[in-house]
Amino acid sequence: MSEVQTEAKPITLTEGAIKQLQRIKAEQNIPDDYGLRIGVKGGGCSGFTYVLGFDDSKENDSTYEISGFKVFMQKSHAIYLLGMEIDWLDGLQNRGFAFNNPNAKETCGCGTSFSA
Repeated sequence: MSEVQTEAKPITLTEGAIKQLQRIKAEQNIPDDYGLRIGVKGGGCSGFTYVLGFDDSKENDSTYEISGFKVFMQKSHAIYLLGMEIDWLDGLQNRGFAFNNPNAKETCGCGTSFSA
């Protein structure tokens, strides 16, 4: 009997985010071997900003299958992103991806910068 290993998904994508990511992938002719890179980098008003885009797999990546997307995340970024939800807002005043991160101690007004 073989053992099936399951791994918890570090982030979730809302239906709105999934539709927008599918649209971007199709419109920009993103190659099928590329995945969705989710991460953080230093900078922004609060100390860290989010990284979200299509990319090749890198050496220190963990790879996940989330909502039909191959997702790449550097192992060291998981501490900042675990449990995060990525949503797509399409309102009159806000349009773009929104990051609902339970690990953020503070966020800035733009919603793309946080401190941990």
